[in-house]
Amino acid sequence: MTDLTGLKVMVIDDSKTIRRTAESLLKKAGCEVITAADGFEALAKITETKPDIIFVDILMPRLDGYQTCALIKNNSAFKNTPVIMLSSKDSIFDRARGRIVGSEQYLTKPFTKDDLLGAIKQHVGRAA
Repeated sequence: MTDLTGLKVMVIDDSKTIRRTAESLLKKAGCEVITAADGFEALAKITETKPDIIFVDILMPRLDGYQTCALIKNNSAFKNTPVIMLSSKDSIFDRARGRIVGSEQYLTKPFTKDDLLGAIKQHVGRAA
């Protein structure tokens, strides 16, 4: 098991259940978890906390996951921060759209602890 102690992970999802689930799984692995309920809240917190990796839900009110990812990737300070899309939809179109806005990976809900940790190891492997 890779030790992810101190790694800052942001989870953006409008579902409190998903945020809590992801947070508890990641905290058990030693991560510091920052959560946000939508893209606007997330963008303010990203600047403050500078996460190492960001998980973002696609379907959210106000600012969806694609828009949030595009805004993160368009910011020179965060363009190299890995962004993983989370979605209950699993179509080729959704995956392609995620790639277009710059996301590194696409996870389908419900995700497992291994999905989350696997994505972190894959994209923040250089930090582990």
